[in-house]
Amino acid sequence: MDTIILTFSAGTVAGAMNALAGGGSFVSLPALIAAGVPSVQANASSTVALFPGGLASAWAYRDGLGPVGAVSLRPLAAATLFGGLLGALLLMRTSSAVFGYLLPWLLLIASLALAFGKRLREALRARCHIHANAVLAVQFALGVYGGYFGGAVGIMMIAIWGLIDSRDLKALNAQRTLLVSAANTVAVLVFIAAGAVHWPETLGTLAGAIAGGYFGAHIGRRASAAAVRRITLCATFGITLAFFVKSYGRILSGW
Repeated sequence: MDTIILTFSAGTVAGAMNALAGGGSFVSLPALIAAGVPSVQANASSTVALFPGGLASAWAYRDGLGPVGAVSLRPLAAATLFGGLLGALLLMRTSSAVFGYLLPWLLLIASLALAFGKRLREALRARCHIHANAVLAVQFALGVYGGYFGGAVGIMMIAIWGLIDSRDLKALNAQRTLLVSAANTVAVLVFIAAGAVHWPETLGTLAGAIAGGYFGAHIGRRASAAAVRRITLCATFGITLAFFVKSYGRILSGW
């Protein structure tokens, strides 16, 4: 019963965070690990649990789909799918011990993307412009990251797209949600086929994420965007710091 309460509560918070500003995996992943799921399987289970919410968002945004700059959506989707497949397969070949040491760094990358993604996009757009083929190569790499871990990968995509498309974040939401879902789709299939999903904990998190996403959307209409951003960043950096302490504290204390 305690595990059900923990995973459902974490899923609710994660779903609300994704509806408000993103970063829901920062809550669902640690909760699944706390529930006793090994880190690799916890990451896989978290991806599966949050997947339906992302898919629903992609469907809701479907009317806004179109090319990114001069690059058609189809090659971007293909690059993301193949990258997501490779990333998911790499995760399945990573031991929980190794992933436990990688996880704080992955969380840090995602935290920095959440914190500085907009500034990075503006800085890159002001300084350089890249060819469409290079964008596809980077999109493939982001697909690998999305399939392997995926935290804040949508923000990273937006930052790169800013080099070929001058539209704002809101105008690119349809493409972002679709391609994040594309990477997650192949990852979910790989994780399920590999038997890496802990279903009782995953279903509890999934149910909470659906509820949290619904209420988060309503809260988002009323809450201050600045306040939501501050709370999200405090939570993500706090969780990242906790994982650094957990993973490397004993090593440092032995020096």
